[in-house]
Amino acid sequence: MRLVKSRRDLDQALAHLDGPDGVGLVATMGFFHAGHVSLMKQAVADGKSVVSIFVNPRQFGPEEDFDRYPRDSARDLQIAEEAGIDLVYMPPEADVYPPDFATLVTVSELSDLYCGHYRPGHFQGVTTVVARLLGLIKPRRAYFGQKDYQQSAIIRRMVADLVLDVEVRVLPTVREESGLALSSRNVFLTEAQRQAAPALHQALVDTEREMLAGERDGARLLAALERRLKRIPGFKPQYWALADRRNLEPKGTAAIGDVLLVAGHFGETRLIDNCLLGESNQGARTLLELT
Repeated sequence: MRLVKSRRDLDQALAHLDGPDGVGLVATMGFFHAGHVSLMKQAVADGKSVVSIFVNPRQFGPEEDFDRYPRDSARDLQIAEEAGIDLVYMPPEADVYPPDFATLVTVSELSDLYCGHYRPGHFQGVTTVVARLLGLIKPRRAYFGQKDYQQSAIIRRMVADLVLDVEVRVLPTVREESGLALSSRNVFLTEAQRQAAPALHQALVDTEREMLAGERDGARLLAALERRLKRIPGFKPQYWALADRRNLEPKGTAAIGDVLLVAGHFGETRLIDNCLLGESNQGARTLLELT
């Protein structure tokens, strides 16, 4: 595995790395967990692979946890090497955003819903940095996780609208055996919060079961989901929604393949999760399945 930390070295490394199938990119902010590893292993299986590690300041709001966001570069590099990654790019901020950088990428409407409503500017920061990394690395494939469902939908739209020559692959959420979706922010949960947090996924699954049993009225399903979320000890729901899986428009009537989206806080730690209706059993991986 090769590590590069400058754009010049990146260009040289990519020139020697590119093959007939191009490269696959896993764009990350580091502090890897098994969810990241699942993306890396798929990238490795598909061909030459690149991982970027960059904690992107533009996707954090002024009151958010940029300085607190967990970092462990040495551990990340070891994990990437064990996963078989060919190249790791760890750029300084000036490589990603040069002093004269003046372009912002915004996916209208999709970026204003759900997480975007509560985190203004967040998705603009995400799409801007992803577009920049796609331009720097020019991958044939880019890998993202289903846990960040809204983010993946926005990136798909950006790639389609800008006619970017990259295939966006979204892989299933990786969960602990308890059902808790893996997240770098889980490290901030207290022991009591960690015991309660799996109920977030269970609330989604129970609502899905209600839908599969015949309840299709969106308002009643969301009311049931709200009750379940508000019963989770220490959890303060921020939003809960039923949406079309493609365009994320709110749905009044549920159908197989629609997505339930939730977000909320345990103390200062914000967690998100989702469930594709009718696909929850197939749409996630556990740590046991990955080992």
